[in-house]
Amino acid sequence: MASILYSCIILTFLCFLYLAVDFIAFSRKKKRMALLLEELSTEPRDLPEADNSLEKDYQKMILGLYLEMKKNFAYMEKEHQEQMEYYTMWMHQIKTPISAMELSLKNQKTQESRVIEGELFKIEQYVEMALHYIKIKNLSSDLVIREYEVSDIVKASVKKYASLFINKKLSVSIEPATMYVKTDSKWLSFLVEQLLSNAIKYTNEGGIKIRYKKNILIIEDTGIGIKEEDKERIFEKGYTGYNGRIDKKASGIGLYLVKKVADNLAIRVEIESKLGEGTKAVMIFPDCDRIMIE
Repeated sequence: MASILYSCIILTFLCFLYLAVDFIAFSRKKKRMALLLEELSTEPRDLPEADNSLEKDYQKMILGLYLEMKKNFAYMEKEHQEQMEYYTMWMHQIKTPISAMELSLKNQKTQESRVIEGELFKIEQYVEMALHYIKIKNLSSDLVIREYEVSDIVKASVKKYASLFINKKLSVSIEPATMYVKTDSKWLSFLVEQLLSNAIKYTNEGGIKIRYKKNILIIEDTGIGIKEEDKERIFEKGYTGYNGRIDKKASGIGLYLVKKVADNLAIRVEIESKLGEGTKAVMIFPDCDRIMIE
């Protein structure tokens, strides 16, 4: 009995030792898997070595799913690229008939022709917004940073919207000032135009005042204003708020694009407004020369 008991003790010890080693190996594998889950990627990298045929089958399944996903992703990427190229080409081509119609309307001075001209201008702006929306995902590759005089860009933008000012009988006041900033002129023009477009859209009487203060550009209108509860969400994609209920055509894209572009140009955009008292759009340019590009 003593020899049998001794054998059982040795076997128990060996089993315990085997279980302890197996538990340590399992714990290490578990920790490694937890780290992989925390840093999950689309590639099956650093998978623990399979200990048995079942784990090998699972890893083969993971690899097969990865290869299938990679093939589908490449196909979707190609389809998306082709669609973007088509939309971009279409938007460029649609500008030609728009320009032709605008040219033919310039010779006519009737009230009806002025209304049509204004609507054509809006169509052109929607096309421009769509182009900018496509480009915004790769905005950093489209930036050309130089020093520009802000008032020149502002005046050009106001001139572009002159017909809308005239049609709505709105006044415009530009404070004479000189302010140089390092930025991209095309995208800064886009910011100014979007803020001007919003100001004109929601202003029915009075006018728009543009002024400067150190490194700040202010576009102020006498429009319908913004509700207090809408202010925190005006830069969200697709959000239209109370004003969107009034203007059924509002898309909620304009200010979203303004925020995205401004962030890439290191410009802080703030909106101050009270319902029924107008809106003030404030563009704060960076003091330093460095531009953040995301």
